[in-house]
Amino acid sequence: MSTTGGSVEADPFLPLASLPGVGESVDSVRKAVDRVYGHRIMRRRSTEITAEAALRGARGSAALSGADWALEEVRRRTDFSGDPEARILGAALRLTAEAGQLLSIWRQSPLRVLARLHMVAAAEQGERVGRPRQAGEAVEEPLIELPLPGAEEVAGRLDGLARLVIAGSSAPALVTAAVVHGELLALRPFASHNGLVARAAARIVLVGSGLDPKSICPAEAGHAEQGAADYAAALGGYASGTPEGMAAWIGHCGRAVELGARESTAVCEALQRGAA
Repeated sequence: MSTTGGSVEADPFLPLASLPGVGESVDSVRKAVDRVYGHRIMRRRSTEITAEAALRGARGSAALSGADWALEEVRRRTDFSGDPEARILGAALRLTAEAGQLLSIWRQSPLRVLARLHMVAAAEQGERVGRPRQAGEAVEEPLIELPLPGAEEVAGRLDGLARLVIAGSSAPALVTAAVVHGELLALRPFASHNGLVARAAARIVLVGSGLDPKSICPAEAGHAEQGAADYAAALGGYASGTPEGMAAWIGHCGRAVELGARESTAVCEALQRGAA
């Protein structure tokens, strides 16, 4: 979806909700989320579920950026400052913690939030941190092979996306989150860590919209479960801008939320049995 710096159509997210299959994805996601929120364990131990979902979401997001570690290794490790994969995991964990602090800012200043997310993820990169890339700057995002838009196009589309977020939409949260996620990955506005930032921004939309207010349905884990190849293929559909491609991407994002909800349901059931 190209969001240029020109005039913004009134609620351009809304027609996406009418694409074939999207309504079914929205309904299926809502049912999956409602099931986990209705679990009896949620009434007593929601803080534990949220913490576990954060860990699993960070692990999943890192896996899609090239650091596919076992959950128990992530849980065990305390130092993430060593090799490149460890640093990716550290960045994912920091972003998961930071995203919850930015919910109130997102609707007023999404570009400020994106800059902050990148600063948190890429703190070791000095002057390149927290600002969109400039003409000629390379981008480190090896698992995303889409053509890279130029810096001028990035600036215009980022501005358009920000204005759409500020204007708000009556489209389902899944649709808005999928567009934010897909647009940021297609643009790769920063010199690094774009995937981590895009997934964190999508998480902010899902939580801030009220779909998943306690952040217990880690879509990042669901994306990782579907696999990096399917993730990249679905993103290619988004980048194509065709109705079929957009619907496929939104459906992929919907399945990710459902799989994340399933993860937290399993955690609830383990806690209920006293096994976790």
